Amino acid sequence: MLKEMLINVRKKSPLVHNITNYVTVNDCANILLACGGSPIMADDVEEAAEITAICGGLNINIGTLNARTIPAMHVAGKKANELGHPVVLDPVGAGASTLRTKTANDLIREIKFTVIRGNSSEIKTLALGAGTTRGVDADIADSVTKDNLEQAVAFAKEFSKKTGAVVAITGAIDIVADDKTAYCIFNGHPMMSSITGTGCQLSALTAAYVTANPDTPLEATAAAVCAMGICGEKAYSRLSKEDGNATYRNYIIDAVYHLSGEELERLARYEIR
Repeated sequence: MLKEMLINVRKKSPLVHNITNYVTVNDCANILLACGGSPIMADDVEEAAEITAICGGLNINIGTLNARTIPAMHVAGKKANELGHPVVLDPVGAGASTLRTKTANDLIREIKFTVIRGNSSEIKTLALGAGTTRGVDADIADSVTKDNLEQAVAFAKEFSKKTGAVVAITGAIDIVADDKTAYCIFNGHPMMSSITGTGCQLSALTAAYVTANPDTPLEATAAAVCAMGICGEKAYSRLSKEDGNATYRNYIIDAVYHLSGEELERLARYEIR
């Protein structure tokens, strides 16, 4: 099943509209090209609906939020809903400021999202109204571990039921869930947290996967999360003692470019609950 998700991305080359943050916009564009998709970045309200209409999917990321782009997010999201296109939300830093939290909640209330992907603190903030977000990073108190995995799975399923979206909680252990089924994913490498933007890249990657596989959003999201984790592992294995996080970032993009469906199926480490 995971193999098929990747093959469809390569075959269909989905065009994805990204309203994303300017810290990682280049990396998001490159990860989409590497996986076989195609990116458009447009965040002005005057063209948001028009650009969304010519794309197959939409990725909304609030990482560098400002008053100018918030209306564009709403306009693009509503146009995508009108056209039946998949929409991904990355609520970067929800819980860190009133503006971020309110904006994310307003978007969820007004737009039907296919996938909501964030770290544990961000998702906890949106689901419960309180989290311990540390800037744009998850607080260790909210981390998913083997000890609290069952509770985290139940929490993800409940939030999915509430929002109607596939919920992807990413961290050392990733959870991808709808209201009935959860993938607990164990791929990845700790060094991925040393790079600004791996989460943003994953949201863009997820948008490509769900756009190419619109009838199976849970499996498509799980495939994207597994793919990113596997590529983090493969990239780390290439590092020399002189290499650092900048080289690692490039190696991740290279690994996404070269990842095959067979590798994804073989190297994915997950369990279904």
